[in-house]
Amino acid sequence: MKLTFEDFKPGHFGTFGPHHVSREDILEFATEFDPQPMHLDEEAAQRSLLKGLSGSGWHMCSLLMRICWDGFIHNIASAGSPGVEEVRWVSPLRPGDDLTVSVEVLDTRQSKSRSDVGFVRIKNDMRNASGQTLLLGTLPLMVLRRAAAGAS
Repeated sequence: MKLTFEDFKPGHFGTFGPHHVSREDILEFATEFDPQPMHLDEEAAQRSLLKGLSGSGWHMCSLLMRICWDGFIHNIASAGSPGVEEVRWVSPLRPGDDLTVSVEVLDTRQSKSRSDVGFVRIKNDMRNASGQTLLLGTLPLMVLRRAAAGAS
């Protein structure tokens, strides 16, 4: 049975992952979507503010979605999301990182315009295996209410 709006309460929701990121993953994503030198070239990356090869912030956003999908989004009565409130790239994504995402429910509210949907506002904290935060993100999820999802 899918989780519905009523199943979400403020507080820690879960920690999901790990997801391993290889050097090849970083190079492949950068080649296709963000071909800046610090994501593709070791020497250029060493001279950059990042001081070494690092994954794109957009790569981290994609990984966040993958980890959250695998961890819990596939199991909710999702109605989508109206967007993202905030994304902060705190520390670089490095080759060999093993990522986890801690999800906190900040608050919930019923939709004012749709009685079948509620908003679940979550904060994501993506960390590497040493516990260093790489990405922080806050966004609302639109989740079907129990009656609309056909759950009891």
